[in-house]
Amino acid sequence: MTDIQSKQIREFRMKGVGYKSIASVLGLSRDSVRNYCKSHGLDGYATEVAANIQEQTQMEITCPRCGQVIEQPNIGRKRKFCTEACRREWWADHPEDSKKSKTAFYEKYCIYCGKQFTAYGNKNRRYCRHECYVHDRFWREEEGREPYVVPEKSEEI
Repeated sequence: MTDIQSKQIREFRMKGVGYKSIASVLGLSRDSVRNYCKSHGLDGYATEVAANIQEQTQMEITCPRCGQVIEQPNIGRKRKFCTEACRREWWADHPEDSKKSKTAFYEKYCIYCGKQFTAYGNKNRRYCRHECYVHDRFWREEEGREPYVVPEKSEEI
């Protein structure tokens, strides 16, 4: 069994899928899926396992991304994810759950390439990406443009 298959088994069990269904989707035998689940604490009725995992996730005992137990630090803020990689992957999969202010989005034009872009939380941003900043700031002589002068303010749409 590969690491990818074991991750898929864990995800299917967290959703409440049974051994036989998981085995047919992944092309494994039912017994190998059942043995993996027993050794990793995912055994029992699929609906009960899914309910237990959801309850543990809500109580912040397990990671919402992978379902592993989270080791909490003795001091400081409680962790919600087991690793930084899990946190990043979860937020990449759930961008709608972020609490972004609607008034913090600014429509701007890049002063180097002229493309329109959206800046979040920074109304003074002047470039759409880092490459535009580098070209505008450091490649002026090579491109035959006048020397760099710090602009007072960028124009807002």
